[in-house]
Amino acid sequence: MTEADATASEMEFDKAIPVGSPGHKASGWFGMWMLIVTEAALFLYLLFTYYYLAIWNSGHFLPPDPPSLHLAVPNTALLLASSVAAWWAEAGIKRGQRRRLTIGLLATVVLGVVFIGIQVLEWLDKPFRWDTDTYGSLYYTITGFHMAHVAGGVLMLLALLLWNGMGFFDRERHAQVSVVVIYWHFVDAVWLTIFFTFYITPFLS
Repeated sequence: MTEADATASEMEFDKAIPVGSPGHKASGWFGMWMLIVTEAALFLYLLFTYYYLAIWNSGHFLPPDPPSLHLAVPNTALLLASSVAAWWAEAGIKRGQRRRLTIGLLATVVLGVVFIGIQVLEWLDKPFRWDTDTYGSLYYTITGFHMAHVAGGVLMLLALLLWNGMGFFDRERHAQVSVVVIYWHFVDAVWLTIFFTFYITPFLS
C-alpha cells in the first residue's frame, strides 16, 4: 500500500459513521408517513364507532354525569407544550445546536411521561370501568391506544437522546430527528380529536 493510499484510508476512517440517509425525504420519512396513515385509520375507525353509537343511542349512551375537565384540560396543554418542545429541538439541530436538541428532547420526554401519569390518574378517577358499558369500553380502548402511542413516542425520543449523546446528529445529519418529531405531532393531533370527542361533544348535545 502506497503512502497516498494509507492517507486516503485514514481520512475515510475518520469520517463520521452514517446513521441513515440524509434529508427530509429519507426512507424513514416515507416509512413514518405510511405508519401515520395506518394508525390514523385505526383511530378513525374507533372514533367512528363512538359517534355511530352515540347517534343511534341518543340519551342512553353517555354517562349520566358530564365528563370532568379538571385533568383533561391541563393534560391537553402539557401535550401541546411537548409538541412545541419537539419542534424547538428539531429547529435547533437544523442549525447544528446539539445542546438545544438535548434540552428540547428531554423536555418533550418529561412532558410525555407526565401526560401518561395524569391519564392514569384520570382513569382511576372515572366512575365507570372498561367493562361497565359500551361507552366505558370505547373510552378505555381509545384513550388506551393513544397512551400506548405516546409511550412508543417517548421510547423513540429516548433513542434520539442516546444517539445525540453519541454525536450522531449535526446540521446535515438529523433525518431521524425529523422523522420522530413528525410522529410526535401526529400523537398530539390524535389527542385533540379524542379530547374533542370525549370531553367537548357531550356538552354540545
